[in-house]
Amino acid sequence: MKLYEVQTRSPLLIQNLLTLWEESVRATHLFLSDAEIMQIKDYVPQALNSVAHLIIAERRRDVPAAFMGIEQGRLEMLFLFPSERGKGLGRQLLQFGIQEYGVRELTVNEQNPQAVGFYEHLGFEIYKRIDCDEEGRPYPLLYMRLKG
Repeated sequence: MKLYEVQTRSPLLIQNLLTLWEESVRATHLFLSDAEIMQIKDYVPQALNSVAHLIIAERRRDVPAAFMGIEQGRLEMLFLFPSERGKGLGRQLLQFGIQEYGVRELTVNEQNPQAVGFYEHLGFEIYKRIDCDEEGRPYPLLYMRLKG
């Protein structure tokens, strides 16, 4: 597995990551309607282009299997193709983020219990909960930080 920070965010890369994002969200964010996913999808390219550190995981050259975005020690996004789940790639990415970029905090949807459990398993704990997401939708968010 190759992990690297993207230096140039080409339109093709952003499109490939957007496809990956959508497949990941459809597999894990079962609480979102199709319309909500499509609405959120409109904002993903901007987020991909603006996050300070965009790290890609590839099994094959130029074919992203997963990605994460990091901003000031905060994990802003972590998405894997559904076929990559359960193979240790998410753990590898997050540990890379912790070691190389100082990731200490993240936010996760409470209604995505697999993600919550994943982050807890890797040493994060909940320190705050809010009832709605950043857009005011009724999807509680959990704020987590690395223990210790």
